[in-house]
Amino acid sequence: MIPARKGNAAKPAKPAKAKTVAAARARLAKTYAAVNIGSFRISAMIMGETETGELIVLGSGHRASQGIKRGYVTDMKAATHAIRDAVERAEQNAQVPVQSVSLACAGAGLTSDVVWNEIEIGGRRVEEEDIEHLLVIAREAIQPMGREVLHATPAHYTLDGAHGVADPRGLDAERLGVHVHVTLADGAPIRNLRRAVHNAHLEVEDIVAAPLASAHACLSAEERDLGVALIEIGSDVTNVSVFAGGMLLGLRALPMGSGEITDAIASSLGIRRFQAERLKCVAGSAIASPSDHREMIPVHGPGDAWHDEQGNPGSRGPLANGADEKNRIARAELVSVITQRLSHLTRAIADALKELGFHGPGAGQVVLTGGGAELAGLAEYMQSALGMPVRLGRMPRLKGLPEAHSTPGFATLAGLCLYRAEEPVDIQSLKSRYIDVREAPGARSLWRGVGRLLRASREYF
Repeated sequence: MIPARKGNAAKPAKPAKAKTVAAARARLAKTYAAVNIGSFRISAMIMGETETGELIVLGSGHRASQGIKRGYVTDMKAATHAIRDAVERAEQNAQVPVQSVSLACAGAGLTSDVVWNEIEIGGRRVEEEDIEHLLVIAREAIQPMGREVLHATPAHYTLDGAHGVADPRGLDAERLGVHVHVTLADGAPIRNLRRAVHNAHLEVEDIVAAPLASAHACLSAEERDLGVALIEIGSDVTNVSVFAGGMLLGLRALPMGSGEITDAIASSLGIRRFQAERLKCVAGSAIASPSDHREMIPVHGPGDAWHDEQGNPGSRGPLANGADEKNRIARAELVSVITQRLSHLTRAIADALKELGFHGPGAGQVVLTGGGAELAGLAEYMQSALGMPVRLGRMPRLKGLPEAHSTPGFATLAGLCLYRAEEPVDIQSLKSRYIDVREAPGARSLWRGVGRLLRASREYF
């Protein structure tokens, strides 16, 4: 068992810095902490919200992942240690201790569904109590079938079967209905993630589906309104999600990612994974060029060490398959391996988009994010393969965000904090049989979003 945390694990700050941090903290109204637990890395971020609503990144940190595979905990002790280490690095940078965090769920059998419910009104005017009653019934009608409900968000309302009602209050009707978008995950993996965090002496505020978090970081409100597909390429999992009317309409989790490209390079060249990963990041590309056959790239990097079977240090190791006497390969060989694996991933993404109804001339734009999206030329390759406009997702400029954490690989992490700050409506949070819709956080934006959702859904799907 990991020893208990003793307050702020950060080193004492210098006096000048301490005054600056203290002044910044004095202006903070809220603080959000997030942890993104991936197969390649585990990252943490602490964000503050000032009294004026400005969001400031107080600190962030990351480290290599351990004990995690495709969103599942495979080694509880290793995962707990890695989570605690990442959080403490963020705490040290922020000079702010955290007691609870939000988590992102990228794997764990992530799926979505739409649940519809309807109640009798009897031809009278729809009152606020009717809407409250309907939302409670909708929540109770959700049947997760042994799975865990991560989100349950009202999508749009109907009056006597007619769609397009943004706010049913004050309208006469015989029947009032609601469509609720439900995001589900396998229960056991979610419980294991919670346990790993609890073992690191942290509480879990909530668990957010990674596509929702990434959308808050990479997609503009207009894009989510008009209709867009978000492709999050992780190491072992690729999430395909579709948004319209400002809300998530559907998602698919594919059990493949950029890690398969790394493994293919390692297998094809007969080298180790860390060497293959470096080759992919430094010299790899999704687009071939005429000069690739002439350009020779070294397989080994500075500081690479090789040991024999007895553990004794030796030379740089055996030559890679197809390498010259200096252990160099033509860049064309590397690009060939990458594009072969990309074609497999792209076909799976195209099939998922088709299942979600996002295809054809009016489908809209595709946005790439996740660590795998950082591969050079990937957006251009995907645009050609999918036949749709594709761009690389970029995070908004946040005060205090390090440049190293402004890449697509950290979009989900920043999005977790942005999602928490927005306080979205979720019917799971209902504490009693009735809620005050007027006072619920985000309720006004919910009424406006319902109409946009229906219009976008009809136009694009």
